[in-house]
Amino acid sequence: MSAPAATSLPPGAARPVVSLRGVSKRFSNGTLALSSMSMDIRRGEFVSLLGPSGCGKSTALRIVAGLGQPSEGTVDWPASRIGRNGRPDADIGFVFQEPTLMPWKPVFDNAFLPLRLKGVSKAQARDTVMAALETVGLEDFARAYPRELSGGMRMRVSIARALVTEPKLLLMDEPFGALDEITRQKLNDDVLRLWHEKGLTVVFVTHSVFEAAYLSSRIAVMGARPGRVVSDMALASPAGRERDAGFRSSDAYGELCRHVSQALAGAMYAPRGAEAA
Repeated sequence: MSAPAATSLPPGAARPVVSLRGVSKRFSNGTLALSSMSMDIRRGEFVSLLGPSGCGKSTALRIVAGLGQPSEGTVDWPASRIGRNGRPDADIGFVFQEPTLMPWKPVFDNAFLPLRLKGVSKAQARDTVMAALETVGLEDFARAYPRELSGGMRMRVSIARALVTEPKLLLMDEPFGALDEITRQKLNDDVLRLWHEKGLTVVFVTHSVFEAAYLSSRIAVMGARPGRVVSDMALASPAGRERDAGFRSSDAYGELCRHVSQALAGAMYAPRGAEAA
């Protein structure tokens, strides 16, 4: 298996779902989290933002989601209709690092929340919410409370909540970092299945080489703070194989992890101002 190469948008390719151009973020305490970060997210991609802790991955994701504003630069949505707040609300789902569920509400109500905030009644939303819970394997737990669920199940509720509005772009901020390895691998497989079944575009924040190599169609490797994309790697799926438990134990996966690990090591020591071609 050859090393993944840095890529740029090929001629004639579809317009990006979202484009970051020269995005910098300086917080009120003076910390420069992002510096002139530029990248395109294209329809149907599974893009992982990979980098060391504190390199600005989550900051970049929140800016894409409209949960923060860049100090400099622009976030554009070339292929979408833009709302008043500058982003296509109905097109985005967000999964946080923690499930952030309402402990006093059952699973159904937690998944229903985004639709309730849009003014949809519970009766109108019932089929949609149950379909989202079925997608993540929790249709039998609609009346259960978060305290009655495992950590992995609570994260599935969070994913169902993100899917209930049928987003085109799913943003995931290191959602499985606090879970045990067995649960994490199972949820990785679930996310890949949803990506294929729903035709989603996914941006996934992680600092795990193994997770990024397993999940992604493309990895944007970020350098140490201030964050910027140092290496942009397009990954080919293994010929004739799905990414599954067998792939995790394959030589191809091991080699892919080595390539990604080398790119991450190079990014950590890249001079400031270096960025992907």
